[in-house]
Amino acid sequence: MYSKAVRYWLIVGCVLLFFQVVIGGITRITGSGLSITEWDIVFGTFPPMNPESWGIEFDKYKATPQYDKLNDGMSMSDFKFIYFWEYFHRLWARMMGFIFLIPAILFTLNKSLDSKLWRKLYPVIGFAGLAAVFGWIMVASGLIDRPWVNAYKLSIHLSIAFVTFAFLVRATLFAYSGSSEKAFEKIPSFFIFLGVVFAIQVVFGGIMSGMRAGLVFPTWPDMGGAIVPDVLTEGSNWTIDNLEYYERSSFAPALIQFIHRLTAYGLAILVFVGWKKQNKTVAGVSYWYKIFTMLIGLQVLVGILTVVSCKGSIPLGLGVLHQAIALLLVGAFVGVLFVIRRGETQRTSEAI
Repeated sequence: MYSKAVRYWLIVGCVLLFFQVVIGGITRITGSGLSITEWDIVFGTFPPMNPESWGIEFDKYKATPQYDKLNDGMSMSDFKFIYFWEYFHRLWARMMGFIFLIPAILFTLNKSLDSKLWRKLYPVIGFAGLAAVFGWIMVASGLIDRPWVNAYKLSIHLSIAFVTFAFLVRATLFAYSGSSEKAFEKIPSFFIFLGVVFAIQVVFGGIMSGMRAGLVFPTWPDMGGAIVPDVLTEGSNWTIDNLEYYERSSFAPALIQFIHRLTAYGLAILVFVGWKKQNKTVAGVSYWYKIFTMLIGLQVLVGILTVVSCKGSIPLGLGVLHQAIALLLVGAFVGVLFVIRRGETQRTSEAI
């Protein structure tokens, strides 16, 4: 087991990354992501400090499609509100970088970090950098023609953040469990399949969020009075253009919401079947699988409440909570896989 300082450092990293994703959710739902039109890593650390600087930033925003098509006539105070969330999102990312980098250097110098743990941290660093780069690619997609970021690019950005969190949780669990070498157990096919379905659900959740698809059919269990909405049964709607220019019709948002719902039901059934089978064949269920199962139930409930509350706008609290639970699910699932791989629970390959 590594030193307390190293373990606490990794826990702080997980907490900071968790809140970075939460802040990102607030930024997205409030439509704040396009308020800062430049990616200035150094000087962008400082916000406008006087009325003249604010005026310059506001003028840059006025040149964007979002202002022209959605926010024409916006007041300076309203601009400062959306600017704050995007600035806070970027500032938080910078803060995480320093909090991670400086202790990493110190821990390496005093030999608190060895090569085994570093191998677990390299993917964290790589995906964190990729998330930052793709974050700007996402923002840039909304500064040319569309008044919002591209939903598909947003989903990629969010998915990369989730992968980063997964690797950081894995590194943290490794630091707490010790660095002893041992033979790893094979992951049962059930958990591989469960992980694939879960990953698909995360990706489609990101696309649904980017398209604001909940606004199209804010009803449950039906979608506008039907299980399969008419827009999906009309063959002429199934075109590449409708998927690419999803804002022109309700087809793409309806399709994404329909898939997201079905995958949620399938995932919930899959998780609870796994729970039932384990309870029948082994004495108890692993600690992490219990957490994952309970979070799935909560996530389905929050998802339903979010959809039915999309009356003209995405509910901020529920939308952010839905995203936060998804990230907790990622952490819990990593815990499940970690325990299985290290053989620290009863064999589940025969159970499922």
